[in-house]
Amino acid sequence: MDQGMLQQALTHGRRYVRYGKPAGYIPELASKNPSKLGIAVCDMKGNMSAVGDCEDKFTMQSISKVIALILALEQNGFDNVFCKVGLEPTGDAFNSTVRLDHLTDNKPFNPMINAGAIAVTSTIRGATLEERKKVCIEYARRLTGNPELDVDYEVFLSETETGFKNRAIIYLMRSNGIIEGNCEEHLELYFLLCSMACSCRDLAVFAATLANNGVSPITGEQLIQPRTVKLVRSLMVTCGMYDYSGEFAATVGLPSKSGVGGGIISCAIGQYGIATYGPSLDDKGNSIGGLKMLEYLSDSMDLNMF
Repeated sequence: MDQGMLQQALTHGRRYVRYGKPAGYIPELASKNPSKLGIAVCDMKGNMSAVGDCEDKFTMQSISKVIALILALEQNGFDNVFCKVGLEPTGDAFNSTVRLDHLTDNKPFNPMINAGAIAVTSTIRGATLEERKKVCIEYARRLTGNPELDVDYEVFLSETETGFKNRAIIYLMRSNGIIEGNCEEHLELYFLLCSMACSCRDLAVFAATLANNGVSPITGEQLIQPRTVKLVRSLMVTCGMYDYSGEFAATVGLPSKSGVGGGIISCAIGQYGIATYGPSLDDKGNSIGGLKMLEYLSDSMDLNMF
């Protein structure tokens, strides 16, 4: 992608960052510089273009829900994952506890909200918790093409110490029979996934792998089965941007997933993997600068899949 186009998108996004603020409910995220903004784009041949704060490290947060879902599906198959979580979008906030009801057979609505992602994470296999952690980190390294990708343990501890709502969610699901096994271990794995540290460049490679039907643009290896990619991308369209997903589909029109760490990944299928970073969030939990950069690129380059 033309470097000048990315610079224009960055300039456009910077006009909006003052209207948001970093996530305040996780202490380690609240201190992030809200003026930071960056974008990286990887094409199907592995060529990378990037501008702004594209080298800065930030935690994946809810972007890791996509990785957890892919890994769970590859390990267990569709039926063994979606017996615990639904496929439907919801208008509720991502950390809501109120949608575990008879309308969904006591299941969370989808894997992109916290309840659904925790249920998905509980299915990730390994002989011990430490083995499950290692499997998740190694898989994330393969998907991002970064063999040194690791966990930000300060954020991990911060989330572990303050994640009371997620504890309420997992124990509610345990009482409903959705969660099996050790709740605290499942929750620790979930927090670890959220706390994986990455850059825009790392996530652009991951997004490009999704855009390339599961084939790494760096190595040419089939990392994700095509049927898994199609399912995951469809959920990213309908549920990936929290309760802003419908409007985002209309204005940007790309399978995407955001995280309260400030990241967004987007897939221009067959063309580009795009990743943005900006810790200044709107009231939905999405990066304001990231949204505006994606809107600019989608409109300027006619990327909207609809």
